Amino acid sequence: MSQSQQLEQIRAQLTGWFLTQLPDVDQLELSELVMPGAGSSNETFFLTLHTVTAGHALCRELVIRWQPKGFLVFPQDAYDMAQQYTLQHRLAATDVPVPEVLWCETDASVIGAPFYIMQRVNGWIPGDFPPYHQAGELAELDDRDKATVWYGVVETMAKVHRVDWQALQLDFLAQPNDGEFMPAQIAAWDRVAALNSEPLAPMLRQTRQWLLDNRFKPRHLSLCWGDARLGNTIYQDKRVVAALDWELACIGDPESDLAWFAHTDWASSAGRSSGAIERLAGLPSIEQTVAYYESLMARKVENFLYYDVFATYRLALVYTRVEQDQRYLQRTGGKKGLLTANHFAKLDQLIN
Repeated sequence: MSQSQQLEQIRAQLTGWFLTQLPDVDQLELSELVMPGAGSSNETFFLTLHTVTAGHALCRELVIRWQPKGFLVFPQDAYDMAQQYTLQHRLAATDVPVPEVLWCETDASVIGAPFYIMQRVNGWIPGDFPPYHQAGELAELDDRDKATVWYGVVETMAKVHRVDWQALQLDFLAQPNDGEFMPAQIAAWDRVAALNSEPLAPMLRQTRQWLLDNRFKPRHLSLCWGDARLGNTIYQDKRVVAALDWELACIGDPESDLAWFAHTDWASSAGRSSGAIERLAGLPSIEQTVAYYESLMARKVENFLYYDVFATYRLALVYTRVEQDQRYLQRTGGKKGLLTANHFAKLDQLIN
């Protein structure tokens, strides 16, 4: 069955499911499912729901996300739709900008995988393909507006880190054991590495040990976004209106989010596997970014280097998984190591 046929089948199944969720509607029509882009997390599609109830017509622009059905970057149980739905639902009561979540279905028999549906947020996203350093809305802004967009993510991170996660009852998220953040994190990423057919590369083994040898109890624990980056934020004009992708959210050291944000920017410019490109002129430096975050949180960042190593380790592990995907191997002629080379070089510089 082709992908278009599969999506048409899912559309028909969802139409029946919506009729059970909205029993009072007189007419209901669901548009085709449209993929907005590529990613390595949940499968995401846009759809439009048209309903007529007692003569009143309503059109809703929606987003559906479900567990991947093919190649998995993370273990199957990491794609927890109910957890992502619950987290976003509770964050709606805070100043963290998240899309409104509307439905969650944990019965995989409906479309073949658990899913949740949220309101679509209109706006623009700094792109990954091509990277925002090269083209797109961000590249077209003047330097002052570029800084506004950049700092918008930092401000959103600070909002996440100031959330009273205990009051929101977010204790279902992965949490430190006895105040230690990293052992559980390393164990979680060990499970990712275990999905590969090859053993952990020597540079990653060395880094893993370095992270354990240099671990510490964080001075602060907070809700962590887990995937804080420009590509996971929706903007209207230059204002962040939605923070996306909460699969990796946890309770941990907020400095890990800051370092991940910085590292993913490096990975999309100087650290690109397909060839380094110049960082977009006008973006604040990492030093300025750290200083701005410190001003928002009214405290010093103490362990940026440590979490820069961790961020590099994490993304290198993700790339080792991508290099296991037969679709990637077919595109590259079976070559491995291209995605990780720059990350291994960075790790070598950071810990040796």
